[in-house]
Amino acid sequence: MVNVFDLKNMSYDNYENRDKNVFSFKTRIVGLNPKQSIPKCDMKSFVRFYVLSGEVEVTKNNESTILKDGHLLITGPAILLMKTETGSKLLGIQICKNTGMV
Repeated sequence: MVNVFDLKNMSYDNYENRDKNVFSFKTRIVGLNPKQSIPKCDMKSFVRFYVLSGEVEVTKNNESTILKDGHLLITGPAILLMKTETGSKLLGIQICKNTGMV
């Protein structure tokens, strides 16, 4: 069976209910409301964030950048935090270094 996910149209809960957004191993939709932030997170795994809509400021180990609609961030283990002024919807994927999955 082929699993196809329509990421642009998938429903999701906001960050506070993020565990409801996991749909494949450690793949989840992250929804942030305007002026919302994600607290500092010490990621032990590799992670990818793809911006489906909106704009988000990402800080990785004290270095910040802006991700916009269509941007992809790929990083190894790091301390990450995110905040948005306008709101955003992201696809987050965690990958374990040894097995390819978390």
